[in-house]
Amino acid sequence: MNILIYIFLGIGLIFNGLAAVGLHRFPDIYTRLHAGTKCTTFGSIFIVLAVVVYSFTHGGPSKVVLALHSLAALAALLLSNPTGAHAISRGAHKSGYKPVKAVVDKIEEAKK
Repeated sequence: MNILIYIFLGIGLIFNGLAAVGLHRFPDIYTRLHAGTKCTTFGSIFIVLAVVVYSFTHGGPSKVVLALHSLAALAALLLSNPTGAHAISRGAHKSGYKPVKAVVDKIEEAKK
């Protein structure tokens, strides 16, 4: 079971590392938000899976509480991460930030 824990931790760390690279490399706020939220959410899922597997394989009531707390934190992250990214991108759009090298839909401009 320790190998499964290390695999989950490795996958989680890789995705969180990819989020850091995306924040550094991507050109505008929209693509940076995409990298920052998608990768860290997916990476956090795997890290919490590692914690849950650890808590159930290494026993004890205090370890089960650790798993429950980790799952509660993951639920909060799964709710707040996309919601926050949506709010930030909507604010950026309303402030006039345009995507870099992206196709802008002309239908929305025709409605104005």
